[in-house]
Amino acid sequence: MDMNKRPENMERITTPELAQAFIDEQVAAIKEQVKDGKVLLALSGGVDSSVVAALLIKALGTNVVCVHVNHGFLRKGEPEQVIEVFKNQMNANLVYVDAAERFLGKVAGVTDPEQKRHIIGEEFIKVFDEEAAKLKDIHFLGQGTIYPDILESEQGIKAHHNVGGLPKEMDMELVEPVKLLYKDEVRVVGKQLGLPDNMVYRQPFPGPGLAVRCPGAITRDRLEAVRESDAILREEFAKNGLAGKVWQYFTVVPDFKSTGIRNGARTFEYPVIIRAINTTDAITATVEDVPFSLLCHITDRITKEVAGVNRVLFDLTPKPSATIEYE
Repeated sequence: MDMNKRPENMERITTPELAQAFIDEQVAAIKEQVKDGKVLLALSGGVDSSVVAALLIKALGTNVVCVHVNHGFLRKGEPEQVIEVFKNQMNANLVYVDAAERFLGKVAGVTDPEQKRHIIGEEFIKVFDEEAAKLKDIHFLGQGTIYPDILESEQGIKAHHNVGGLPKEMDMELVEPVKLLYKDEVRVVGKQLGLPDNMVYRQPFPGPGLAVRCPGAITRDRLEAVRESDAILREEFAKNGLAGKVWQYFTVVPDFKSTGIRNGARTFEYPVIIRAINTTDAITATVEDVPFSLLCHITDRITKEVAGVNRVLFDLTPKPSATIEYE
């Protein structure tokens, strides 16, 4: 029997009852697999790794070591939320690594998007390896693999996003409790596990995070402008009932300045681009019809509250011809 194949008769998890049955089954399976061993998990704060962390903690308690690497490209409040939920509420054995300065140094002056992604991905593995090397007697590696990952790697669409760089001498056995689930099922399970809504329903978020929303060479001031404007956009969408209705929405701060005016004086600052799109498969995407009055209100807030910004633009381009992200 192929352990990576979802059984034909497996019911889609859509209700709290089905989610609870899955949780009970997985907790028993994890205990059976790991026994009194320890599991290492890279906890990004995304839906998949958070649900896996919650399942592992439920089964094994502090025998799970969660490593949260803050690469400095997370959204506002996300590292704090990971600490609050996992360390403070779930009493997890959490290793928090603030590597923001290290990552910023590595990508300084790099403009090519692929190179940027590559550097961030490699550095992430290095930081994770360094933390793993400090730990003793861990023989299991938890991963947030989900079913589409398995299907896509089988079809050769993309390499499977395993943590690729663990030291050779660490002979790790994988623990992948949600590998037969689709994304919507993972969310139902996360909700049943008691994870907060903004973690469970978190939008798709690229591995390099806000780095890909800061086109060109990343600078601290533009990165902060992305983070702050993104927080305003999310807050306003939530307040105005768009949060659950729009599949993905975010801000981008491109690498050029334009002339503006503030308090009667000339400014030379960055624009913020707003992107709000809907899609079912991420292969094509349409632009959300955001009310004009709301766009004006968001513009007013961003230009007043975000340092170094004097314009706000709304991206009207569907996919194709545009991609969802800018890099």
